[in-house]
Amino acid sequence: MTAEALPAHASASRSTQLGIAVMLAGILLFSLNDVMGKWLVATYSVGQVLLIRSAAALLILSPFIWKAGVRSLIRIEQPRMQVLRVILSSLEVYCFYFAVIYLPLADVMTYWLAAPIYVAALSPFLLGEHVGWRRWTAIFIGFVGVIVALEPSAATLTAPALISIFGSFAFAFMMLSGRSLRATPDTTLVFWQTIGAGLFGLATAPFGWVTPSAPDFALLGLLGVVAMIAHVCVNRALKLADAATVAPFQYTLLLWAVIFGWLVFGDIPRPAMLAGAAIIVAAGLFIFFREQRAKKNMNA
Repeated sequence: MTAEALPAHASASRSTQLGIAVMLAGILLFSLNDVMGKWLVATYSVGQVLLIRSAAALLILSPFIWKAGVRSLIRIEQPRMQVLRVILSSLEVYCFYFAVIYLPLADVMTYWLAAPIYVAALSPFLLGEHVGWRRWTAIFIGFVGVIVALEPSAATLTAPALISIFGSFAFAFMMLSGRSLRATPDTTLVFWQTIGAGLFGLATAPFGWVTPSAPDFALLGLLGVVAMIAHVCVNRALKLADAATVAPFQYTLLLWAVIFGWLVFGDIPRPAMLAGAAIIVAAGLFIFFREQRAKKNMNA
């Protein structure tokens, strides 16, 4: 290694380390956001939480919107796909907050972490992407993990559990729509996603409205702020380091869900949930690394 190459190598290593640290921080913030959301929906309606959360997020977004220009928000590619993505994202977040009212945080998070498996299964049919037999095997194993975690029975096939599955599928379809909108700036995507959730909240908030106290109102607003900062951290991490390096750290969401669920809400993880989660994570990681390898082979 030459003297000139050494600093570049060291700089790349520091960038990767920073990317991992920022990703871990972003995932921790998302976990805290989920904990606050579960705490708040115990008192306030999901619509009310979404409305105030979205208003706070828009305040944080305002400087970025001003910098990008209003035209970038209006002149968008594939308007129909944009509208579909907004609807899916609104349904997804509504289902999540509804589900955590009744289910342990770790259970809900397990269902949501299966979304990349659904994406891999649907991408050949909706996006025309090639999926080999190894990834199909991992997809099948991932679905087995979902069934193990769900423990299908009269006692477990409850409305909140089914809504969790529906919400995770909505999240998967939202991810698929995002693949078709790669040219749209992140600010534009987040803006309309936030507007959609806010409108959804506005339409449903009057039903069961509870006037929040000053501390709770601040906490409702903080919900949106924390979520926005978490998004910034994850996006920054993906710019500082390769996706193959930092993306797997997103699965620490499950670890935090178990820890916070036990510490804050007294939830004890079910053995079946832990077993199913392990299967889902393993299948998801295999699919992710196979996709990364396929991309490298295509670019080689």
